[in-house]
Amino acid sequence: MSRNVVVLVTCGSAKEAKSIADALVRKRLAACVNVLTSPVRSIYRWKGIVETAKEYLLVIKTSSRRFAGLEKEIRRLHSYEAPEIIALPIAAGSKPYLKWLEASVNKTEAGRKRK
Repeated sequence: MSRNVVVLVTCGSAKEAKSIADALVRKRLAACVNVLTSPVRSIYRWKGIVETAKEYLLVIKTSSRRFAGLEKEIRRLHSYEAPEIIALPIAAGSKPYLKWLEASVNKTEAGRKRK
């Protein structure tokens, strides 16, 4: 896995999405979480039936070493039986941003505010 990842998670309500995002950042499991406030329409197969749902997407930035803890916290807080938790490697990025990301999820450092 890449040193840093973007994790995608869908939630059943805006309230649940905000609650999960807040918890992940407060616990330093994520440096930043974007909560898409306009719902996305998801079409998927669940238990043999094609379903359609309105969901709210979280775009989470974290380090790969924090992924296991992040996944555990999402599963603890999420209302779905099998929540979408997909990590995509960050192949490249701005050095100052990636440095900030690492500092923000490091338990021993106080992450600096991104400008």
